[in-house]
Amino acid sequence: MPRVTTLLPATEGAVPIRCVDAAGWPAVAAELPPLAAAFATASGFEAKPGRIALLPGPDGTLATVLFGVEAGERGDPFAVGRLPDALPEGTYRFEALPGDPALAALAWQLSGYRFGRYRDRPAPKARLVAPDGVDAGEIDRIARAVAAGRDLVNTPANDLGPAEIEAAARALAERFGAACTVVSGEALERGFPLVAAVGRASPRAPRLIDLTWGEADAPKVTLVGKGVVFDTGGLDIKPSAAMLLMKKDMAGAAVALAAAEMVMGAGLPVRLRVLIPTVENAINGEAFRPGDVLASRKGLTVEIGNTDAEGRLILADALALADEEAPDLVFDFATLTGAARVALGPDLPALFTEDDALAGELAAIGLAVNDPVWRMPLWGPYASLLDSKIADLNNVSGGPFAGAVTAALFLRRFATKAGAHVHLDLYGWNAGTKPGRPEGGEVQTARLVYALLKARYAVPGEARSAS
Repeated sequence: MPRVTTLLPATEGAVPIRCVDAAGWPAVAAELPPLAAAFATASGFEAKPGRIALLPGPDGTLATVLFGVEAGERGDPFAVGRLPDALPEGTYRFEALPGDPALAALAWQLSGYRFGRYRDRPAPKARLVAPDGVDAGEIDRIARAVAAGRDLVNTPANDLGPAEIEAAARALAERFGAACTVVSGEALERGFPLVAAVGRASPRAPRLIDLTWGEADAPKVTLVGKGVVFDTGGLDIKPSAAMLLMKKDMAGAAVALAAAEMVMGAGLPVRLRVLIPTVENAINGEAFRPGDVLASRKGLTVEIGNTDAEGRLILADALALADEEAPDLVFDFATLTGAARVALGPDLPALFTEDDALAGELAAIGLAVNDPVWRMPLWGPYASLLDSKIADLNNVSGGPFAGAVTAALFLRRFATKAGAHVHLDLYGWNAGTKPGRPEGGEVQTARLVYALLKARYAVPGEARSAS
C-alpha cells in the first residue's frame, strides 16, 4: 500500500497557519503580536499567492505561519498544498482558511505523495491536524486511493504489464471482499475478440478483468478503465517522442481502480462493477493491421483504419459486456485522444454523455471537489465519419477533425442499454508539480466520480470510512 501520512487529531502545540489575501492583510497584521508583526515587515512578507512567512514567538520558536492566497474565483482550492514541502518538520493546524477546509486538508495530503519504487523519496515531515468538522478518515482514504492509482501510472511498462494490473485488481478485491474474475487465452479470443486482437502481438497476454462488489439488488454502477500498459502505436507506429509517456496509457485502469477503492471504502450502497481490458499494443508478425476487419463482442464488425486507435477497440468489448446487464450508470475512463488535449489542455478532461442533467451534475461536482471536467458534444452527424465500405464501422474517421468527438461516438455504439453512459477522455499526467498534484501520474476524475456516487447514493449516517 502506498505510503501516505494521516491527518492528526487535535493536539496542543500545533503551529497555526493563517491564510491571508491582500485585502485582509492589514487587519491580520494589526492582530499579530508586536514581535511577529515586526518580523513579518522586516522579512518583506506580502500577502501575494504562494508567499510564506514563518513568524517567531517570544522564545524564538516558530509561532505562526502566514500564507498568501488569492481571494475569489481565481483562487486555487489546493493552494495550501504548497505548504508541506515548504514548512519545517512539525505539527500544524489551519487557523484561518478562505475556502473549503476539507479540500485544504486533502490538498495537503495529496501534496505529500512520493513515488519511491526506484529510489528513496522522503515524504514531507510537516504534519497537519484535521480541521474542525472535517472527516479525517474520509480524507485519508481518498488520499490513499489516489496514491495507489498514481503508483500504477508512474510504474514503467517493464514492471507493469497486464499481469501486474490483474494483481492490483485482485489485491483490491481481497481487501474489500469483492469477487474478481479474469478472462484470457482462448476464452478471450471467443468472448472479447477486439481485446485479443490488440494484445496479440505482445508476449504479455491480454486479459479482461471483472471485479464485482456490493448487493445484487443495489443500483448498478460500472466503471470501465482502458488498460493499455504501453502503446507503440502498433504497425502505425508512433514516432519516438510520442512514446515517451506511453507507460501512462493505462491511466484509465488506474482511475477505475482508485474510484472503486473510494466507493468500497465508503461502503456506498451500490452494486459496483469494474471492467479493465488490459493489453500491450506491441509489434510482431501477429500484430493486427491497418485494413483488417475485426469482430467485436457486440457483433459489430470494425475496419481498422489505424492501429494507433487501439484504446477504443478494447473499451468497445468491455462496454459491450457492461451493457449486457443494463446498468444504471456506466463510466469509461481513457487516455484516448490527443484531440481532447488540443481542445482542453492536460488539466481538463473531456466529458461526453447524452444525459444533460448528469453532465450538469458532474460539471458542478467537479468544481466543488477540484476535479474538473468540461463537456464536449456527441455531435450525431459526425458519426458518418466512421462509416466503412466493408464493415459496420471504422475505428477512425480518417480525417484531422473532431477526433475526440468521433472516438466518443465510436464508443457510444457499444453502450446502448445503460441508463446513462459517460465517457471521460483524460490525460492522466501532471507535466509539472502544482499544489496537490505532484509531477507524474494522476488519476483525474476518480474523485469526481466518487463524489457523484456519494451524493446520489450515500444514506446519511451509513457511509463509513475505511481504516
